[in-house]
Amino acid sequence: MAPPTGPLNLDVEAISGICGSISIAAWVVVFSPQIIENFRRSSANGLSVPFIILWLLGDVFNILGAVLQGVLPTMLILAIYYTIADFVLLAQCFYYKGFTWKDELPPSQPKPPRVNVGEPTERTGLLNGHLHERERRGSGWSHLSPAVPLVSEPAIPPPPAPTRLQSVIWNAVAMLMVCVAGVVGWLLSRQYSPGHADTPGDQGLPSFDVWGQIFGWLCAVLYLGSRLPQLLLNWRRKSTEGVSILFFLFACLGNLTYVLSIFAYEPRCAGSRCRSGEAGRIYGRYILVNSSWLAGSLGTLLLDLGIFAQFFIYSKDDSLDEDNQVFEEDVASPDERRLDDRPILQRVGSGLP
Repeated sequence: MAPPTGPLNLDVEAISGICGSISIAAWVVVFSPQIIENFRRSSANGLSVPFIILWLLGDVFNILGAVLQGVLPTMLILAIYYTIADFVLLAQCFYYKGFTWKDELPPSQPKPPRVNVGEPTERTGLLNGHLHERERRGSGWSHLSPAVPLVSEPAIPPPPAPTRLQSVIWNAVAMLMVCVAGVVGWLLSRQYSPGHADTPGDQGLPSFDVWGQIFGWLCAVLYLGSRLPQLLLNWRRKSTEGVSILFFLFACLGNLTYVLSIFAYEPRCAGSRCRSGEAGRIYGRYILVNSSWLAGSLGTLLLDLGIFAQFFIYSKDDSLDEDNQVFEEDVASPDERRLDDRPILQRVGSGLP
């Protein structure tokens, strides 16, 4: 039977706990969309290898800083989990791209020139067009009778891609589910965790460890530097294809709620009332101890906005390219239908009327 709980008061401590729980839920699922996207496409061309490597090093220094600074065991377990997920992403990159440390752009495939098989030239063979039709339409026929027209089997259309509205709704639902899971986790932890007495003064604050701060700042610099290779790769490719937007949405949600959980801190003074400047001194020390983690989270949050801008810009370019390709296919389709209705001796490019 669950122990009774007190009334639900959304004070500063409760807001900090809710934001921290949502941040944990977001970071637990942050790597899943990109891992699934790579597996579905059987490719990792959208991801930058230096991006994953720098993020992995940042998580390693995050573990060292968390151990030396004396953070909660939950944060240490999550840091180890992030490192394992980084290795999975890096293994996918090496598996699909080969063992390389550089981001190489795939060679662009030029569009083949369009050939009108109905107009013979001096270089056109008698069966040139017929062979082209056979390769294009398949070899599911057994005679060359000109009385029977060649009818191609209808091609199976690929499944339609989700529209932008469907993608927005799906991403919003996924974000909402993560937020709900974080709130539920905070309620359960509040219900089953024993109450703690308020610690006066600076007793509940973490100590200022020099090596912990050094590793924390190294972690922040690596997190900030990891976004730059991904931004550069998207710019060189002029595309964000192969990159899961949920990957960065969850990262932004985790960073934002983590920053809010740190800022939402209520200093506890030694006496029943705080003396002049005592609360500010305690709060300032608390922010100073967590300054490296704040800098890393806020900096990556701003850089992720640039990646979202690339998603918006390059998705418009991709839609224009698809529209042009569909228009070209529609223009060519009447000629192909007319060739289907002609006798085979006129369709193979023999020059006969």
